[in-house]
Amino acid sequence: MTSPRQLWLLPVLLITVIATALGALVARSLYADQTPAPPVAIEPSQPSVQPGEQPGPTEVQGTTDATTHPLYTTLQPLLQRYFDAINAKDYAAWTQTVTTTRQHDQDEADWQRDYRTTRDGSIVIHRIEAGGGGTASVLLQFTSTQDLADAPLELPATCIQWYVVWAFAKQKDEWRLAAGSTSASPQHDQCPGQ
Repeated sequence: MTSPRQLWLLPVLLITVIATALGALVARSLYADQTPAPPVAIEPSQPSVQPGEQPGPTEVQGTTDATTHPLYTTLQPLLQRYFDAINAKDYAAWTQTVTTTRQHDQDEADWQRDYRTTRDGSIVIHRIEAGGGGTASVLLQFTSTQDLADAPLELPATCIQWYVVWAFAKQKDEWRLAAGSTSASPQHDQCPGQ
């Protein structure tokens, strides 16, 4: 014979199991929503910015190859601050993106003179390669516009498309753009239609 105490035990146990299952589903959906979305990637192509709209958008973007690299979420914001500093002519902000060695290679007066008319845009990270000892290299392209007098001597143009490999290094546990041979010999061409 079943006692009254055992009769109420079955519904309570059933309610407990259902409540636990619902709680697990709610927790799963909450934690799943907190997973950061992957960065939006673009497909590599020639910039389609009209000549009068150069240098193009100033947001640093990445190809699928770049955005899937573990360092992308660290180096993309660093490059964004770097280019924002140049476009704003903010030397102090620029110094927060480069190594001390690179900063000492270009004092504020030289930097202001070199970038006085420069605007950078159409910035795309194509590839990131991690090196040993807290180093990395980034292949990127960007477009710069500048007065003809401020253009590089080897390419006097008001609009230039740059294809560069820049070195990065950790300085006091923070990634920074570094000086180095990879940063010293960029490829560059005059913008189409200029």
